[in-house]
Amino acid sequence: MTEKLHQIRCVGCEGGIPAMTKDEIKKLLPQIQNWEVSSDSKMISKRFTFKGFYKTMSFVNAIAWIANQENHHPDLEVGYNYCVVKYTTHAVNGLTKNDFICAAKVDQLEATV
Repeated sequence: MTEKLHQIRCVGCEGGIPAMTKDEIKKLLPQIQNWEVSSDSKMISKRFTFKGFYKTMSFVNAIAWIANQENHHPDLEVGYNYCVVKYTTHAVNGLTKNDFICAAKVDQLEATV
């Protein structure tokens, strides 16, 4: 049985491991909903839209909680009714499983806001 990404915890990453290959990325991508891989395969991102600023900020605060729990932090672009979430692992200059774990956890949030 395959582990569900949103149920896994991130592991510390200080570098020293390779970034994921395109094939590894393709295997995990179906487990996150509508995330896009950057053209250089170093980042995943997704735009979320909401009905107003309060719901947007509630979502952003929930992402902050996940980031703190997992010790893996996204880049966020926030506007009145949207939030773009971007994950990459700076220590390896590319993607790691941690990025996909956090993306899956963020997907779980979307239904609650």
